[in-house]
Amino acid sequence: MEKTHVVAVLAFDAMAPFELGVVVEVFGLSRPELGDLPWYELRVCAEEPGRDLRAVGGFTVRAEFGLDALAAADTVIVPGVAEAGAEVSPALVEALLRAHARGARLVSICSGAFALAATGLLEGRRATTHWRYARALGERHPGVEVDPDVLYVDNGDVLTSAGSAAGIDLCLYLVRADHGAAVANAVARRFVVPPHREGGQAQFIEAAVGEVGPEDDGVTQSMNWALRHLRTPLSVPALARAARMSERSYLRHFTRRNGVSPMRWVIAQRVAASLPLLESGEGTVDEVAAAVGFDSTATYRHHFNRQMRTTPTAYRKTFTRVPAHPGWSRRTAG
Repeated sequence: MEKTHVVAVLAFDAMAPFELGVVVEVFGLSRPELGDLPWYELRVCAEEPGRDLRAVGGFTVRAEFGLDALAAADTVIVPGVAEAGAEVSPALVEALLRAHARGARLVSICSGAFALAATGLLEGRRATTHWRYARALGERHPGVEVDPDVLYVDNGDVLTSAGSAAGIDLCLYLVRADHGAAVANAVARRFVVPPHREGGQAQFIEAAVGEVGPEDDGVTQSMNWALRHLRTPLSVPALARAARMSERSYLRHFTRRNGVSPMRWVIAQRVAASLPLLESGEGTVDEVAAAVGFDSTATYRHHFNRQMRTTPTAYRKTFTRVPAHPGWSRRTAG
């Protein structure tokens, strides 16, 4: 019988409840939609179990488990610390080190990076935290390479994420690493979160290459049309025609609505469409690039690396669940 993966999350006095709620939502809810797939067992832990802990907003939380349960978990998540830059409890540091020594995966969200840094496990390694705390983390722990410009950093045994919503990205990344893309995407759908975010942020969450919404305006019509035709050559004039708008008007409305230019959006969708093909383990990188509409493999690799902060080959190695099959037939999202 497969052993249940235990996730422990730290609760503490004066905590912001959002990050704790993210962990509970991802790892603590039952998942009947996933059938018989064994799900995680979540344990909310505190240094003093059974005590009422104040949460921002005027309510209290009581954790059932203590630091011994945290040290015994398979994944330990620290969603914050009481005060960024303050001394981290020696008892918490000891529990984190005990968990790590057992082979547990240590994870932080937002200011929780201060707790992981206090263990010494981030020395000489890259890490991130909320941009507000990045300088303080670097000053308190000068041996840590603090990168404030990414959603999360995966060092294998220790993972850190930026503030609040970036914790969603990292939790989904953990699910994806444990169970594959289909399961992570099912959790994301139930979470009702945006499938992909641009902006110099490395993330491994599949963009939903499908309908973007009801076709009640020209821009939406053009986006849905583009998603059905990703493999074909796409241009601003073609998208404007699909929207039944002039090119000038289309560019203005599209950029105002989406925050990026039409062709930058198309590139992002093509990269997103390539992810399940890479994860399937089928076909060469050249074939995947052609299947989603890139005119050359070099162009595909360039945009993939820029968007995902890794290479298609490295991504495939990380997330392949099914070995490649020589009889692969080219598929596309559009």
